[in-house]
Amino acid sequence: MDQLFDFELTLRLIQIDFVLMAIAAAAVLGLVAGALGPLIVMRRMSFAVHGTAELAFTGAAAALLLGIAVSYGALLGAVVAALLLGLLGGRESERDSVIGVILSFGLGLGVLLLWFYDGRANNKFGILVGQVVAVQQQDLGLLIGCAVAVLAVLALIYRPLLFSTVDPSVAVARGVPVHWLSPLFAVLVGVATALGVQIVGALLVVALMVTPAAAAARVTSSPWKATVLAVVFAETAAIGGIILSLAPGAPVSFFVTAISFTIYLVCRAIAYVRGRQRRLSESGSAPSPVPARP
Repeated sequence: MDQLFDFELTLRLIQIDFVLMAIAAAAVLGLVAGALGPLIVMRRMSFAVHGTAELAFTGAAAALLLGIAVSYGALLGAVVAALLLGLLGGRESERDSVIGVILSFGLGLGVLLLWFYDGRANNKFGILVGQVVAVQQQDLGLLIGCAVAVLAVLALIYRPLLFSTVDPSVAVARGVPVHWLSPLFAVLVGVATALGVQIVGALLVVALMVTPAAAAARVTSSPWKATVLAVVFAETAAIGGIILSLAPGAPVSFFVTAISFTIYLVCRAIAYVRGRQRRLSESGSAPSPVPARP
């Protein structure tokens, strides 16, 4: 426990090149996750993010087995997962079952690929829960390039996507191309999910993609304010998780998820207090009943 709060050791470690690259990667990931998160929550795609992460894990395991960069394998696996979810899960009534099928298949295949891998066990563990030292210069370049592409596409489709998310039936009636917006957004989510595999791992990437946005939704109903808050929360969890994990050398994913969960609990408490105050004010301002005349 003392090592967890060893600020001197943490300051020394922060100055190391690979730690700085990991922090930069976490900052980019937090920006992308925060921008996409509110739409993921509004479109009820949290389970889809988890399913996409499982195929990102499968792609990363295949890349590890083939001796290529894990980030490329995770990216390919996540995009394939997003396309499968978009093609097979078109009907809302079938979506959860399709995600469950893809999730279980991806996880099973990924476990098999890791079983074939004869390298270090730390590499296998890092795919599941993240590994700071795995972020290399080429990985950071790929992450920044993908992040710019995701944010650029999101900026172009944000207004019709938000319209179709809030009121899909009216959006269809107004001529919004809902049928291709949903698969395109799924691909964006898949790319962002793949970016998080090396930071928090395939199993816990939901902590950055969903939890900050869910927390923001508790304290504001404005999509713009929710996006700003989600970015701030995601950045806090991603960067703070890496910094806290340095001194003890513990997995980054625990600290990222712990910070995200704490922020979520605080936002829930704020929402509860606001709701209670609103109910008290409404009950206090309600007119008292006029007594009946005898």
